[in-house]
Amino acid sequence: MGEIEDALERADREAFTREPPKTPLAQIRLLVRAEKGSTRAVAARLGVSQRTVERYLAGQRKTPQKRLADALRREVPKVWQPRVRQRRRKQAAATAGITIETRARFGYTAPIGTTDDGRVRRLTVHLPPAYAARLFDAQQQGASDQQMRGIVAEGLQEIYFKDGGRRAENLEVEFSDIDYIDVSF
Repeated sequence: MGEIEDALERADREAFTREPPKTPLAQIRLLVRAEKGSTRAVAARLGVSQRTVERYLAGQRKTPQKRLADALRREVPKVWQPRVRQRRRKQAAATAGITIETRARFGYTAPIGTTDDGRVRRLTVHLPPAYAARLFDAQQQGASDQQMRGIVAEGLQEIYFKDGGRRAENLEVEFSDIDYIDVSF
């Protein structure tokens, strides 16, 4: 996963109304339910054998090894409360928008006579719903991190650097060297 996708996943987790299951048995049951009963799909998702998944479901195993515990910690939040996450994303894409907080290097392509040196900046910018919708659509279609960075860079360029079209008309912004990025909606 890329940095933008990780930030979107963290924002999704903020929407949870309850904590995800803690025990390995409950976590595996949740994943089996999300995969419509397929223990083979859960095994592939976790990187273990189908028989291992079946052993946990039967109660023959209770404590996962580190690799499986890490996989459970990574995969369970992805399927926990899908309707809550979907509702929040729909609201962000329709009316609320998203807020991006980042510290990254911003490079510029600008007219002659102005500086185009990249600088590290810390920005907190609220992007309108159109950019949220584009970002969610790109993530759902499996876009690369570079493509999602392009969407975020375009949004920051239009809203922050060009101030909605009121200044820096020919400015092009490049978004790179991300120190951190956080998304909320």
